[in-house]
Amino acid sequence: MSRFQVAHQLVDLDRERIEKALERVLPEPIQEHYVVVRGRRYPPKQVITCATGLDRADFTTHQARRILLRLGFTASRVTSEVSDETDPEVGLPHGGRQAAALAPHAGRWIALGAPTEVLVAAETPQEVLGWLARHGRRAEYGMFRVPARDEEAEGAAPL
Repeated sequence: MSRFQVAHQLVDLDRERIEKALERVLPEPIQEHYVVVRGRRYPPKQVITCATGLDRADFTTHQARRILLRLGFTASRVTSEVSDETDPEVGLPHGGRQAAALAPHAGRWIALGAPTEVLVAAETPQEVLGWLARHGRRAEYGMFRVPARDEEAEGAAPL
């Protein structure tokens, strides 16, 4: 457990505490910065608030991001540029970027804001619809369940 000063208070945090605090919490919409916790992108301030109970107005996004990076989480910034990390795969929608965006959400219901932008992923369609309503967002590119196995994607009947 590591000790950090947040909003003039000392708090003890570690990866396990963060992950436990977010177990049943859907991410809020990402504005600019995000941190990845168990395959989901969360705003850094939401993560620290859920884990500590502190008011998010009392600390900055950069402070939250720094803490989460020190705990070993991946943090980044949303960009409108196309990623050069992967070579486009011919024959796949959006050069394979869509498949890469959907892969961490296998077996979950998702809402897409753009072809490669997962707005939210949840266990049930009702959770996804509730999230969209609470945040005034629309799934411009659809809402569906990401197949968990190849057989589901191919339409094979369960045995």
